[in-house]
Amino acid sequence: MTALKYWQAVNTAMREEMERDPKVILFGEDVAAPGGSFGASKGLLDAFGPERVRDTPISEATIVGTALGAAMTGYRPIVEIMFFDFVAVAMDQIVNQAAKISYMSAGGYAAPMVIRTICAAGRRTGPQHSQNLEVLFAHIPGLKVVWGSTPADVRGLLKAAIRDDAPVLAIESLVEWSSRGEVDEADGIVPIGSAAVRTQGDDITVLSWGGAAPKTVRALEELGDVSVELIDLRTISPWDRATVLASVEKTGRLLIVHDAVVDFGVGAEIAATVGKELFGRLRAPIERLGALSAPAPFAPHLEDAYLPQPSDIAAAVRDIVRPSDNT
Repeated sequence: MTALKYWQAVNTAMREEMERDPKVILFGEDVAAPGGSFGASKGLLDAFGPERVRDTPISEATIVGTALGAAMTGYRPIVEIMFFDFVAVAMDQIVNQAAKISYMSAGGYAAPMVIRTICAAGRRTGPQHSQNLEVLFAHIPGLKVVWGSTPADVRGLLKAAIRDDAPVLAIESLVEWSSRGEVDEADGIVPIGSAAVRTQGDDITVLSWGGAAPKTVRALEELGDVSVELIDLRTISPWDRATVLASVEKTGRLLIVHDAVVDFGVGAEIAATVGKELFGRLRAPIERLGALSAPAPFAPHLEDAYLPQPSDIAAAVRDIVRPSDNT
């Protein structure tokens, strides 16, 4: 095991996959000589040359469309979209082209491409640089959506995404960019569609992912008298139903936490599925905790109120697990 910062784990994943497969290429705004807007591609231009690591114009639709063309002709492109908000500029290329090409060609073409993007929620970047748009892309058949919350998971999921034959949106957390964690020196692949059970518990299941996941871990420090089963979803689409259902069947309670706006969010879909599959076995209503239904504020005190915080998560757990049940 070795300790890496979150961004270093992203860099390591790309470097390892480019060494493994000469068809893996990288392009995007400032990914070459500058090493990426936040440093994730540092050293890759020197290692692999301008034929495989290229800067692009500021045109997200062009970046993603070019990646699709490359993917259809035998390459495995990785593209970087600087902020999650800017992925919206490439919606047609993602939703109507990349996610559909395999189906429309009866499997004649595949789109083995990865769209890396960074969610800056919690970093005081304002309404147009802080959005979590995960639900828009989780809704699209043919597109996979992953989000690692730790250095090990962001590396392992990115490596799996690069090897996948479907288009994958790989979201990364700017708020965790410099966080450090242990990473396996071996291949370290994290299978797409597999959740991670972080802690075992009997009183309640707390499910989170992405930027919310580290906050749920910190919330446990306030919940010493509650037995929490903590799950990091890791893959938003396709999500690991088996792991989540098995946990909630055991605990009988579920709190879903995400940094996206709570209304119409991924949490609602998961809650609907769990409610249907485990109807009659739940000991309390399923609860969701997410961002407020408003644009992301710039002011620190407002953004802290806008996003779920560890204290909010702990309070929600206590509201679900009544003190009389904590035996």
